[in-house]
Amino acid sequence: MNELTIEDQVSLLMQGADFGDEQIKERMRKELSGRLLESAETGRPLRVYCGYDPTAPDIHLGHTVTMRKLRQFQELGHHSIFIIGTFTGLVGDNSDKERARPRKHAEELAENAQTYIKQAFRILDSATTEVLRNSDWLSHLTFTDVINLASHFTVQQFLVRENFSKRQKSGDPIWLHEFLYALMQGYDAVNVKCDVQLGGSEQLFNLLVGRKLQEVFGQKPQVCLTFPILVGTDGVLRMSKSTGNYVGIDEKPEDKYGKTMSIPDSAMRNWFELVTRWLPAQIDALLKSVETGELHPMEAKKKLAWEIVSALDGNEAADRAAAHFASIYQKRRQPQDMASKILTGSVRLVDLIHEAEFASSKSQARRLIRQGAVRFNGKRIADVETRIDSGGVLQVGKRHFLKLS
Repeated sequence: MNELTIEDQVSLLMQGADFGDEQIKERMRKELSGRLLESAETGRPLRVYCGYDPTAPDIHLGHTVTMRKLRQFQELGHHSIFIIGTFTGLVGDNSDKERARPRKHAEELAENAQTYIKQAFRILDSATTEVLRNSDWLSHLTFTDVINLASHFTVQQFLVRENFSKRQKSGDPIWLHEFLYALMQGYDAVNVKCDVQLGGSEQLFNLLVGRKLQEVFGQKPQVCLTFPILVGTDGVLRMSKSTGNYVGIDEKPEDKYGKTMSIPDSAMRNWFELVTRWLPAQIDALLKSVETGELHPMEAKKKLAWEIVSALDGNEAADRAAAHFASIYQKRRQPQDMASKILTGSVRLVDLIHEAEFASSKSQARRLIRQGAVRFNGKRIADVETRIDSGGVLQVGKRHFLKLS
């Protein structure tokens, strides 16, 4: 990747970046270009870091968005720093929350940290990744140090943040220790003297705090690169284990492949941009071919699924997963002796499912639709008000099929 021009490198590294503000995005683009040019001229690799609070033992694809960016920086010859939030995790980042996070115990964070590191090295190059724990420096700050850090910010700067302002307006409590999280993350940037920090788009405020503190400590302010959430397999909600719409990176290759194939067409760009190694031009060309009808969406998803498994488990595993999907989910998913029904007009999907005895009630039929268990001609149906007025194959779950004509 070192043969890429500076412009190509900037395009690759900022692929999928989202700041919620075009002026900030353009400023970061210019600063990143300048840092990359300076690195090329001096031979000094950029110091790039991202922090992860080990609040749970498992990592899913959503967590890997910034890890993949760290890997891209590594492949361009830069120094990647993987910080485990063994101290920030005691507070928990509430940037995307409308209530305080439950407090974690240090012992639990230390235990989760071990699994995080192991799983992260499925993406990062372990030989060139510096792993640090921020408790090694944050726990040694004195009360005087904390006061000095806090003196550079106003309460108003924190309260205008959307999550805090909503809680203030609704009368929900905002705990004092929650304000300290941004200071701690900002000080991480100072401690590691980083050139670039990565994070979720909801963390932009925290990253900007790091820029401010670096200036206070006489350092050149870091470039901030923030990225949007990865939607789950439902294509709507944030990927999360609690909602069941996740793809765990430690799952079997066949499961990762199959879950990826289940995402709706509308989620493909989000996934291609955030969890693949593809260049922006490649993604644009492929998705354009889908839009023009030159490439079927299923074929595009096969490429996406193969790429995800390949990046995590290798090419051979990806080939096996693809073959497994083809044999199990394509060749065998439609039985030869499926029941059939002749349509005499437009029929409510809920009624069809109930009449075919694929659901014990219309309420259950609606639940099956909402849960993503219903497909028509291979396409998932999510709207309970859908009507069917053409021939095709209705599939409910893995075992129920009805041929309509």
